[in-house]
This record gives sequence, structure tokens and C-alpha cells, in this order.
Amino acid sequence: MTHWKLTLAYDGTPFHGWQVQPGLPTVQGLLADAIRRTVGERVLPQGSGRTDAGVHALGQAASFSLAAPIPPANLHRALNRCLPPSIRILSTEIVPPGFHARHSALSKTYEYRIFPLSSPSLEPRTSNLEPDSICPPTLAPYVWPCPWPLSVEALNQAARHILGTHDFTTFSAVDPDLTERADPEPAPAPIRTITNSTWHIHDGLLIYRVTANGFLHHMVRNLVGTFVQAGAHRLSPDSIPALLAAHNRAAAGPTAPPQGLFLVNVEYPAPCT
Repeated sequence: MTHWKLTLAYDGTPFHGWQVQPGLPTVQGLLADAIRRTVGERVLPQGSGRTDAGVHALGQAASFSLAAPIPPANLHRALNRCLPPSIRILSTEIVPPGFHARHSALSKTYEYRIFPLSSPSLEPRTSNLEPDSICPPTLAPYVWPCPWPLSVEALNQAARHILGTHDFTTFSAVDPDLTERADPEPAPAPIRTITNSTWHIHDGLLIYRVTANGFLHHMVRNLVGTFVQAGAHRLSPDSIPALLAAHNRAAAGPTAPPQGLFLVNVEYPAPCT
């Protein structure tokens, strides 16, 4: 058997997430079908994480094993020929037998993009302005068109509070994939370590970037929804530690929409990078 790692990017708009679902288009399902059509083997590629419906990836990783001998470049070209244009294989490589896209990951980086309908400010802002921008239709599937004036300073003040190791129960949701399986995996421990949590403005978008050794279900979207409450001065940025300590999802802000979220990259130990 040859053990493979793929790095792929996809537009999550037309898919019901990563996880294969009967009768529904998913990234994992289409990738498995492309592998079958290429080498004639039925495998279920394992992703570094299960992105939700509407969530995108710039650097998702997947792993699987094949009996058929095929050069990496040939597998790369053949899979891209079989896949729709909304899914692209960026690289293929042979990895050691113990490699697993999820279990071997050291860290993941996500990015969340907001199109501010009111211009963001670099200083605290309390005025209640009417929206003064229109989100272009070509951009709408990839951003959250946020109607509230947001302070970048308040967003970053809130985001800094999650750096380090914490219990993120407050910012997690029950994973339906685990509850619906006949043999569900144990629920993941809610402890995660965050090494980067920052907001910045780029090309007119508010962008949140977060890196951690792992993420819970809906964790990034729940963090963004809460940070936006702080950025809009509906919540004190310094209330984040109390929310973490509450261990209660109801204590935090709403879940941000899925379309603004991107899995940017996954880091692995050498030589699998």
C-alpha cells in the first residue's frame, strides 16, 4: 500500500460541507469518487477537519492509502480532471504509513472575512451609523456583510484574551456528526491552545486570523460572532475571560455565518509539510 497526502482548496458554496452524506454533494464524497474513477479503488479520504456547509478551504489536507502504483504527478493531474472546478488538488505526496491528516496535525490556521457595510474604525466607536456600502454579489459567498460599525481596536482587545490554553466549551457547539453515528467517536476534550488571534484590515475587508493546535465544532464562528459583539460595543472586550470561565455556550455571542470562514493551512511535522 502507498500512503498519500493531498493538499486541496475548495469553494464550499455548492457543498454540504466536507463530511460525506448520502444523496448530498460533499467535498469528501466527490474526492472519494474521483479517486475511484482514477485508480478503481474505493477509499474514504480523511480530512484534517470537517468543514461545514458553505465553509471554504485554501489548504485542506487529506490522507488515504492505495494499492495501485501511480506517480504523484499523474495522480495529481488525474484527480483534477475528475473533480469539479470548485475543488482543486494543489499537491500530492507520498507519506509514511503512520500519517493521518487529522491525527498528525500540529496546528491549523483559519481566517474569517467580514465585508463591513459601515466603514471600520481604528479607534473605539460608539456612533450608530447607517450602512454606507453594498457588498458586491460576486463577493457575497465569501464574506459576512456585517451591518454594524466595528472598532478594530475593540476586536483585537477581545481576541487577545483567548491566547494561550483554555477550555473552549463556551465557544463550541454539539457536533451532529458525532451524535448521529451508530459508533460515535468520544467527544473531543474542550482544551485548546491558541498561538495567534488577530484582526486586521486588508483590501477593505476585516480579517480575523487564528491559529491553534485544534478547534472544536463551530469554535471559530462562535468566537467571531462574540468578537463582533465587542467590536460593535454591545459587549465589553474584557468580558471574554468570564465567558471562557462560564463553560456555557449560551453565555457567548451568536454564531457567525459560514461563508466568511476559510481553512487556510494545516501544519505537520517534517517531512510531511
